[in-house]
Amino acid sequence: MSDIESPLANHPLPQPRCASISDRVMVRIAGPGTDKFLQGQFSQQIDDVTQGHSPRAAACTPKGRAYCLTRLVRDGDDILMELPADLSDGTVTHLRKYLMLFRGTSMEVESDARIIGLLGDAAVEKLLPEGTGALAVAGDSVKINGGHVIRTMDTAEGIARYELWPTGDLDTSLQQALADIPAAPLADWQASEIAAGVASLTAATTESFVPQMLNWQHVGGIHFKKGCYTGQEVIARMHFLGQLKKSLFRYTCSDAGTLPAPGESLLDGDRSVGNVVNSVGFSDGHSEILAVVRHDAAEKSLVPESASDAVLSLRPLPYSVPEREKTDTPDT
Repeated sequence: MSDIESPLANHPLPQPRCASISDRVMVRIAGPGTDKFLQGQFSQQIDDVTQGHSPRAAACTPKGRAYCLTRLVRDGDDILMELPADLSDGTVTHLRKYLMLFRGTSMEVESDARIIGLLGDAAVEKLLPEGTGALAVAGDSVKINGGHVIRTMDTAEGIARYELWPTGDLDTSLQQALADIPAAPLADWQASEIAAGVASLTAATTESFVPQMLNWQHVGGIHFKKGCYTGQEVIARMHFLGQLKKSLFRYTCSDAGTLPAPGESLLDGDRSVGNVVNSVGFSDGHSEILAVVRHDAAEKSLVPESASDAVLSLRPLPYSVPEREKTDTPDT
C-alpha cells in the first residue's frame, strides 16, 4: 500500500480499498495505573476494553464538553488510543496532568505507527487469522501478528469498514495481502467516516459539544452506567432527563465552490441553528458534511455561512437517533 494524495474523495466510494489515515496518531498508555487513569477520564467502561472489543470513548471538560473523541484498544497490559494529529500535543499534555497521580504510568505517541482504514469486506479477509469468526458489529476486534483489526461503523450505504492498528512488523504474508489492496486517498476514508456518522474534532470544534450532540452514544462511545469521570454529571443529566435538543446530522451540499469548514454556522435565514463538524469534497463537485443542528431546524432550508447559494439536503445515517423525538425540554 502507498499513500495517495488527493484532496477530493471518489464518488461513489470504491471497494475494496485501503487508506493510510495520516491525519491521526496512535498513543500508548502503559504502566500499572493505566486502567484507573482512563476510567477517571473517559466515557467508556475500561473493563469492557478487551482483546475482542475495542470501543470508542470521549474525554470531556468538567462542563461535559468533548475535547477528545477516540477509540480504545487493548494491547497486552497497555491500551492504545487514536488522536487527531493536529490536536495530539495539546490533548496528551492535558491528560498527563491527571496521569501524574499514577506513578509508573506513561502516555506516549507511537511516532512510527500509522492506522490504516479498510473499505469493504474483501479488504480485510486475508488479514484475519485462519478460523477467525466474523467481526460482526462495530467495536469487534481481533489480534493479528503485528497489530489489531477492528470493525468500525458501516456507512449508511452499507460499505463495511475496518481499521488496522499495526503495533509491530506485519509478517510477509500480511504485508503482501495489504499491498494487494488498491490504495485510496485519505479523503475517501474521511468521506466514509461522514457516511458512517462518525464525528471527529478539530481545533475549531474542540470543547464545543457534549458527546451526545455528536451522536457518540450511537457509535458505542458512552457507557451510561459507569462510575464517576470528568464531565460525567453533565453527560448523565442530558441522557436521563432527555435534554438533548441538537445532534449530529449528515447533509449533501450542492456545488458551492467553497467547502464548508468545521465550526462555521449553518443558517436558517439570519439565524444560526447549527455548526459544521466535518466536511469533505468529492471529485464530482458536491460535498458532504456532518453538522450539529437543532432538531427543530434540521429539515429547514439551511445554508452554510460561507456559501449562501449552496443547497443542503439531508442524508441518512446508519443508526437511529431516538432523542430527536424529544423536543419539549429546555436546551443544555
